[in-house]
Amino acid sequence: MSDTAHDVTAPGAPRLQEVSDGVFAYLQPDGTWWINNTGFLVGGRGVTSVDACSTERRTRAYLETIRSVTPRPVRTLVNTHHHGDHTFGNYLFEGATIVGHEATRECALGWGRPFDAPFWTEVDWGDVELEPPFLTYTEGVTLWVDDLRCEVRAAGIPAHTTNDSFVWIPERRVLFCGDLLFNGGTPFLMQGSVAGAITVLEEVVAPLGAETIVPGHGPVAGPELIGQVLGYLRFVQDTAAAARAAGLTPLEAARETDLGEYAGLTDPERLVGNLYRALAELDGAEPGARIDPVPALTDMVAFNGGRPLTCRA
Repeated sequence: MSDTAHDVTAPGAPRLQEVSDGVFAYLQPDGTWWINNTGFLVGGRGVTSVDACSTERRTRAYLETIRSVTPRPVRTLVNTHHHGDHTFGNYLFEGATIVGHEATRECALGWGRPFDAPFWTEVDWGDVELEPPFLTYTEGVTLWVDDLRCEVRAAGIPAHTTNDSFVWIPERRVLFCGDLLFNGGTPFLMQGSVAGAITVLEEVVAPLGAETIVPGHGPVAGPELIGQVLGYLRFVQDTAAAARAAGLTPLEAARETDLGEYAGLTDPERLVGNLYRALAELDGAEPGARIDPVPALTDMVAFNGGRPLTCRA
């Protein structure tokens, strides 16, 4: 990997992992706030990338890593959802067709430019320009990398967000799942649905039979990761049900909760936002119904000892 790529040193240098012939995962430690994974497939005439990065510096390092593998241009960029760690770097993929769900385009434009304070520690975003997907779909689209079929599918219902998609390569049993799965980090459902995420993982993702999973954050995994994340999601639902019975707010419930086997997950303050979502669903909110992010993020900061959430992007 090039020296420029190694300049991204906090909290660790990105790592390139070839998960199948010509199919690469680009892993960015430590997978915490705004530090995501991407990946790319190398074809005879060009490259297909799955997601961008959050900052100009990180996206340029990713593009340089692609150039260290092949001189061919990135012809296609797929966004798995609208969150900025996956889309803010889109504008640097000059000449690429940017593909995403219709709602990914809408939500990326709705989010707007990156920000940090008062909820996150300061980030050097660079000169980010909004560049949402301009080729959109509602259910999915098939991409071909030479003769390798790549199925870009919408999750169908709110899960991590209202506009999640994944890239499935059936011939290789490789799945780029975006933020439907986190490995080693706390899943985050505040803008999606806890119940919906369980349904998507059980009824859409697990039946694929993936052998290699590139999660949106954290190390490459096998199918066992699905069960691990499902366990956490059910833990959130159980915690929400107990909080509702006790009349607790999301923040109060999170403070009283023993994380148990999930204590080692990074960004534990996300439990607060997840409880906002789970409690709303218990009160009858539809999956993906808007939750005001300001009170939830404010309570997440309070859970974090009143300190802004740590972002090392």
